[in-house]
Amino acid sequence: MAAELLDPVKPVFPDPDQAMAYPDGLLAVGGNLQPDTLRAAYRQGIFPWFDRNSPICWWSPDPREVMLPGQQHWSRSMRRFRRNSSLRIASNRAFEAVMRYCSRADQESAWITEEMIEAYLALHRIGLAHSLEAWDGEVLVGGLYGVQVGGVFCGESMFQKHTNASKLVLLTLADSLFSAGCKMIDCQFATEHLRSLGSRSIARTDYLRLLAQARNNPLNWNEVFADTMQSHSNV
Repeated sequence: MAAELLDPVKPVFPDPDQAMAYPDGLLAVGGNLQPDTLRAAYRQGIFPWFDRNSPICWWSPDPREVMLPGQQHWSRSMRRFRRNSSLRIASNRAFEAVMRYCSRADQESAWITEEMIEAYLALHRIGLAHSLEAWDGEVLVGGLYGVQVGGVFCGESMFQKHTNASKLVLLTLADSLFSAGCKMIDCQFATEHLRSLGSRSIARTDYLRLLAQARNNPLNWNEVFADTMQSHSNV
């Protein structure tokens, strides 16, 4: 079974269950990265991932790595780090910078291209893509970005220039979103780093079921993170 070729102007995604088992859930090729296309993809459990030498590729892996409410794991050392750290957490203060730092951290595969940066900046401008950042004074030292689909947050990438900064950001994201009613953080693929923070793999059918249940749930990102620019030294 081959990946479906999408119309470059008006792409229509096939059923995610048609994704190829190898490699890693490839579903379709082509289409575009316009905001409406990306919105439709994420609502169906599909995301783009390709390098600068490839056409646009769309994926829906099985199994899917996720973090569910109550599963985020603050280790003893991370709790101690949170208490003693002077790092501050901010929301959407430097979305483009976060993407560019993530791109530099991933030079081997180089999938966060200028085309991808422009596409997600467009999503950010209409309130669908967000970043959460760690700041040391006025220096950006860690962060992540992703796409909000109602009550689901689809994480894309993260970086750090300070030990434990990315862990602090992801765990703060999980605590804040789950407390506000978020049903799932999509991590896409498993890594040791994510597993250490509480992620787990679930079947694509279960992922799609949870997504369908939560994608229309109202969740106001700006309200959730209204008070994030604060010191963790008193937590």
